[in-house]
Amino acid sequence: MEAASKLDVEAIRADFPILQRRIGDKPLAYLDSAATSQKPVQVVEAMRRFTDHSNANISRSVHTLGAEATEAYEGARAKVAAFIGAPSPDEVVFTKNSTESINLMAYAFQNAAFDPAADPRFKLGPGDEVVVTEMEHHANLIPWQQLCLRTGATLKWIGITDDGRLDLESLDEVITERCKVVSFVHVANLLGTVNPTSPITRRAREVGALVGLDASQSVPHLPVDVTELGVDFIAFTGHKMLGPTGIGVLWAKADLLAAMPPFLTGGSMIKTVTMERTTFADAPAKFEAGTPPIAEAVGLAAAVDYLDKLGMANVRAYEKELAGYMLERLETVEGLEIIGPRVPIGRSATVSFTFEGVHPHDVGQILDAEGIAVRVGHHCAKPTCERFGVNATTRASGYLYNTHEEIDRLVEALGQVRKVFG
Repeated sequence: MEAASKLDVEAIRADFPILQRRIGDKPLAYLDSAATSQKPVQVVEAMRRFTDHSNANISRSVHTLGAEATEAYEGARAKVAAFIGAPSPDEVVFTKNSTESINLMAYAFQNAAFDPAADPRFKLGPGDEVVVTEMEHHANLIPWQQLCLRTGATLKWIGITDDGRLDLESLDEVITERCKVVSFVHVANLLGTVNPTSPITRRAREVGALVGLDASQSVPHLPVDVTELGVDFIAFTGHKMLGPTGIGVLWAKADLLAAMPPFLTGGSMIKTVTMERTTFADAPAKFEAGTPPIAEAVGLAAAVDYLDKLGMANVRAYEKELAGYMLERLETVEGLEIIGPRVPIGRSATVSFTFEGVHPHDVGQILDAEGIAVRVGHHCAKPTCERFGVNATTRASGYLYNTHEEIDRLVEALGQVRKVFG
């Protein structure tokens, strides 16, 4: 157990069999949870129990298995809603991942541009503006870029300061009365920055814009309450929060979901269908065409249970401690430069860095030979890389199952990089 932590990290690690793996003759140190977290046995077993005993399609079956599957799927929705403080489970839409969730929102604006009866909040055209930030993952940049190209709206962004924070002094200049939607990242996947939401949300409300939050890196790591945040929609994904791949979440206010046109059409999302026309079901079914990821929803519910039991405040406190230790230790490595905030205040345990004269791919290969799994590349955040004048970085991202000893191993292995490359 780590000092000053309310998490029993050794007990947690026992729930993750993969952490007992060896890479060659080295014990695995998994420091890539910002890309995909590992799954505890509780999640895997929940999915197996469902598949072994209750596997069936949902909603329309009257047989026992169908009723059990429907109950499990809708129960998962209710657990996710409670986890993020949503007023109603009907405000939770299951998607494939964060990327699909954000595309769903962007396409609502695009589809509204061609519907004379569309809600004016979703109407976009020349002269209107969409605002993001310079530290976005591509998932919260490209959909809005494409929306602006298709509607004639203008894309604007909030810049980044040299220390890896948002330039909030420019808010009034960037978010103007022409702005219709602001969508920004809560915790940046490359920089590790935890962005304050209140100043941005307050300015957006002053100009009447809708507000979205990419919470892919925040929901797994810190307490998130959508009511307290005061935003209109958030997106996150299961595979970064101890859950399975193939399931994500869009939460949006009920009145927005009611006004939004569907993104995908087909089975399970209709009220009536004739050969001439179709009327759609109410949300969330309206946005869940076809057979949904049922077993994955069961796994996500188990992940929520696991995190709830630990307590998200405890998870956040431990990861802040882990971030401080990682930053302190990495600062001792000669030739290494941290990209992003260099203090554990307002940042996560995701730390990206460059190594003087060494390509990140080379760094990653040497670390892998030492059993240490990190991420290398642009991390789907190329504009952020360009802002700091780098093509790629090495990224070490900690989670609730990582230890100080693993950070020490990382620093020691980076010393091997120095020896190999001089």
